[in-house]
Amino acid sequence: MQQPVRIAPSILSADFARLGEEVRAVDEAGADWIHVDVMDGHFVPNLTIGPAVVKALRPHTKKPFDVHLMISPVDPFLAAFAEAGADTITVHPEAGPHLHRTVQAIKALGKRAGVSLNPSTPAKALDYVLEEVDLVLVMSVNPGFGGQSFIASQLKKVEAIRKKIDALGLSVDLEVDGGIDQSNCRRVIDAGADALVAGTATFRGGPSAYADNIRALRG
Repeated sequence: MQQPVRIAPSILSADFARLGEEVRAVDEAGADWIHVDVMDGHFVPNLTIGPAVVKALRPHTKKPFDVHLMISPVDPFLAAFAEAGADTITVHPEAGPHLHRTVQAIKALGKRAGVSLNPSTPAKALDYVLEEVDLVLVMSVNPGFGGQSFIASQLKKVEAIRKKIDALGLSVDLEVDGGIDQSNCRRVIDAGADALVAGTATFRGGPSAYADNIRALRG
C-alpha cells in the first residue's frame, strides 16, 4: 500500500559551514526526514561525514535521520551510526558478504533497516530480504556525488519493487534518490515511490525557498 509521499532533503547539498542551521531550516520548511549520505571514498568515489557529525546534528531536529551508508565493509560502523542518532540505516547488498546478517544487526540495534540498490543492481537482490526490511532505496544516479542527472531506466525497477511490496502486503517504504527535482518527481511517485530524497532541488535558492521547494516535490 503506497503511503503519502515523504520528502527527505539530502544534507549533501546543504551549506556544510552552517549544517545545524540548514537542518533546522528544512525541518521548519516541512521536511519529513533528514537524509544523511555517508561516503567512504572506497565504496563510492567521495568522502563525506562520519558518526560524529550525525551526533552533532541530532539535537537540531526531532525529524527521523535517514542515514544511507555508502561504505564497505559496512558492518563495523552500524553501531556507531545507531548510537549517533540514526533512525533508519540503509546499506548496499555489495557492502558486505551477508546482507541478511547486516539487516539483522541493524534491527538488533533497535533501528529501521534499509537496503539500497545501485542503478545496475537488479530488484531481485531483494528476493530473500524484502520481508525483513523497513525501507528500500532505489538509486536513480550512481552514488558518490550530488547534482547528477536522473537515470530514467530506474523507474521500471521502482515499479517492479512496488508490485512485489504490494503483492506481499508489506509496509515497506520505497524511496528513490538521485537527480530528483520538480520536473520528474511526479513520474517517480507514479512509478510507486512514497519517499523522495532531494538535495539540489531542496536546497536551491537558500532557506527562504526551502518550503516552496519541498512543496513542489510532493508532486
